[in-house]
This record gives sequence, structure tokens and C-alpha cells, in this order.
Amino acid sequence: MRAALRDHAGVISVHHNSSRTRRLLTAAGLAAAALAASLPAGAQAGAAAAPASVPPPRTSTPAEARTAAWLDAHPKEAARFYRDLPKGGDLHNHLSGAVRTEYLIQLAAEDGLCIDATTTAVAPPCAAGTRPAADALTDAAFRQRIVRAWSMQDFPQDESGHDHFFATFGKFGAATSHRGKMLADVAGTAAAQNQSYLETMVSPASDGAKQLAADVGWDADLAALHRKLLAGGRLDQLVATAKQEADTADAEFRDTARCATGNPGPACRITVRWISQVSRNSAPERVFTQIALALRLAERDQRFVAVNLVQPEDGEISLRDYRLHMRMLDYLHGLYPAAHITLHAGELVPGLVKPEDLTFHIDDAVRTGRAERIGHGVDLVHENGWQRLARDMARRQIAVEVPLTSNAQILQVEGDEHPFPVYRKYGVPVVLSTDDPGVSRGDIGQEYRRAARTYGLGYPELKDLARASLEYSFLPGRSLWRSDPVRQGFRPVEECRALDSARCARFTASNPKARLELLQERSFRTFEARYTG
Repeated sequence: MRAALRDHAGVISVHHNSSRTRRLLTAAGLAAAALAASLPAGAQAGAAAAPASVPPPRTSTPAEARTAAWLDAHPKEAARFYRDLPKGGDLHNHLSGAVRTEYLIQLAAEDGLCIDATTTAVAPPCAAGTRPAADALTDAAFRQRIVRAWSMQDFPQDESGHDHFFATFGKFGAATSHRGKMLADVAGTAAAQNQSYLETMVSPASDGAKQLAADVGWDADLAALHRKLLAGGRLDQLVATAKQEADTADAEFRDTARCATGNPGPACRITVRWISQVSRNSAPERVFTQIALALRLAERDQRFVAVNLVQPEDGEISLRDYRLHMRMLDYLHGLYPAAHITLHAGELVPGLVKPEDLTFHIDDAVRTGRAERIGHGVDLVHENGWQRLARDMARRQIAVEVPLTSNAQILQVEGDEHPFPVYRKYGVPVVLSTDDPGVSRGDIGQEYRRAARTYGLGYPELKDLARASLEYSFLPGRSLWRSDPVRQGFRPVEECRALDSARCARFTASNPKARLELLQERSFRTFEARYTG
């Protein structure tokens, strides 16, 4: 069977053919039944439709009401509406997976790479059985074969979405050496989608971290292991290398996007921060080294804000060492308390892992791993005491980064099988994200449109989701909004009761987060005027 979600101008395809996928679908159906039975009183009927009772219903402004009415009356204009909608930031974005596949092919061609028989980019010279990547610039059939191998476009029906998705990174990895060029592409797409902020994941000083980890080896005494990393200034040498990489990427980005010219590209308008990613399916000494580097770097370079663990959560080592990784984060957070932590957790479904592996990942990430945000969080209702966990996340304002398309493609979880409405019902902050839009063949506008269509969200709810994407970013400074805006409503702080006042201007000038949030409010005003004039 092949399931397709259709919405006027677009088709998002999700293949459901492999035996592994059938097992996931069966298990997901059972999970959906459990989810519906476990919702708070009054939530079950809305789980499949429009269950957004939290955030609490709020009174729409006249401009919001007219904007919503316009969209209802012009469904064929939805694509443009969702493209132009101010959408704040993307907080869950892997740089290499976010680049347009066609641009990766162009980069491979520029670097003289070759494409082997498995459609993998490899270093030159092109041996027998390989072709220059440059051939794809003129051979449309060859180009399409690469696109299908490097993305989710028409992926083979005898594969699961999970397997095909994660296999793409190894195929195009050799083409991802130009961080600045890739950022120009990704930031350009963000600007075209009327976003203002991007937190994107990269692996700083990756080779050096791998070598340092191999040199020091494993030590179960985490304090002793950290001292070994610091010895001889080696960890600080990695921090210096990471800063140099960032300098090179910044220069390449500015050159590619023409930021210093009289005609700067739209990408130059995007505020960018880096999140350091850690290869969780690696030896424990390497994971610890990468985490230590990430947190130390975030405290020493404002361009880097946080750490995240990447690679499949269902990987053999990822599962075996999950609790160990959380203890590593707990220990290192004590040494680097100013650095932020966001974690992939709960990107799992029944049938993908043993039942016991579904019962603690999100909880452990929040309580031991010190996560301030959670990525995916799909297995929420399988967690032990998940209602208590959801209430705690709401109280502590631990946001969930939700990439709906990615969850559908990788895990075959969507609609009323997805915990998106449950998080909202409990008042947990939710931010829509893209994950790997280059691989997924999508963009952030698609995520907002999908959320609206699937969960019956109106324009005011989408507007508050966009606000949340900046509110729960790792930008420094105070917020434009009073505390707990998801449950209490987005109410300006006292300094900005009048958004256009001199007092508010002084406040936002010294608070980068509030400054971007104020710019977004002005963007909403401009956006709504198009539909209410």
C-alpha cells in the first residue's frame, strides 16, 4: 500500500510496503488506541480532530479573524499563505540533511566527486563503475537517480522509510564539506519561508574529537575522564579548531550569500546559531568527548548554543548506552551550566525496539540528561507515568520540537497516532520544526500547513506556534513575553505593553530574544494587513 497526503498543490508520499513497516503500522495503531484511552477527560473526542484546548482558547483580534476568514474563503491560495506566514525559527534542523538535494549534487560536481554503483559520492579519481557527479548536471536521468538515493523522493518500495532516510546521509556525506555554502542554501530557504532565526546542527572538530577520544580511552570515572581530556590543553585545542571552522564557514557563507555586497541575498537576514551534535552510536569515550567539547564550546563562543545527540535512537549502541549518555550529560552540565541541552528522545515506536526501551527515554532525557527541549518525543504515551511526565514538562516549559513530515516518513506516525495533540492538551510547549527538509523534500511551511490540516488549527493557533519557536529558542536575553506563555497566553512584558514605545525599544535593544520576537510581531502586522485591508 502507498499512502499519500494531498492538499491542493502538494503530495507528500509515505511508502508502507516493507514487512518492518507493516509491523510498525500495526503497533502504531495499537498505540493510537492506548493514547486515546489515556487522554485527560474531554480530550478523546478531539484527539483525531481539533483537540487544542491547551493553549486555552483566546479571543482573536479583528485582524486575526479577518485573516483566518480570508484563508477559509481562498483554499487554493493556501500554498502562498503558508509560505508567507511569519514562522519565527527552526529549532530542530540538521544542516547536512537540510540542504536541497540538487544543491548537494552541485557541490559534489564542484568538488570533482564521483558517484559509485551504490549512488554514493566518493573521492576522485573516478574508477571503473563510477561516474563524475558533474554528469548529473546534464544527464537528467542520472540526476534523478541520485535525488532518489539521497532523499525521500520516490524511495524504493522494498525499503522502510526509517532505513532509507538514515541511509541517505552516508551516500551524500562526501558532498557536505562546505559548511558555509550549505548554510547559505538552508538560510536562503528559511528566508523564503519568512523565518528570522535558525538553530542548525553540525559536528565541530569531528576528526580531532575522534582522535582525542581514542587517545584517552574509556574511564568509567567521568571526573577522571574529563581531566584526561583537559590534560595538556587538548580539549581547548579542539575548541580553538571548532572556532576556526566556524570562522571559515562564516566567511564562506557571507561570500556565497553576497552579504558584504550592495545586493545581499535573503539568507543574510537570518540570525543563525549552531548546535553541536554528538554521534550517539559511537564508543562511550567518543560520546563523552563530543559532549564535553560541545558544552565547553557553547560557553566560549556565542555562535554555539547547545549540544544534541544524533544518529538513530534505535541503534545498538544508542540503546545500550542510553542511560550512560544521560549520566554523562548530567555530570558535564554541572561543569558547564551555561550551555544549553536539547535531546533527540522518544523517536521510537513499538516494533522498532523492545517494549522496555519505550518506557523511559523522554523521562530520562528530562530528569537526568537535563534537556531543556526534546526532539520528536513520539513515544510519549509508552513512557512509564507519561501523564506525570507531560505535566512536569508543561510546568518546567520543556518544549518539544515536532517535525511532522519526518515522523510520518521515518516512523509512519501521523494524524491521531501522533502525540502532537496530547502535548498541547497538557500545555507542553510545541514548536514545529523541519528536521532534515532536504532529505524529506519539504520546508517549514509544509509543517505548518500539515499541522493546520491534520489538527484543525486556525490562524491564531498557528501564530502562537510561530511565537513559541522564538520563545523556546536558545537566544540570549529576556523574552518579549511574560512567563509560561503557552498556558497563560502571549502577553507582553511590562516594558513592552506598548510595542512601539521608546521603553520597549530600549528593552529589546539589550535583549536579543525579545528583539527578534518584536520583529516577528511587526511581521505579523504586515502579514495580516495583506488579508484584512
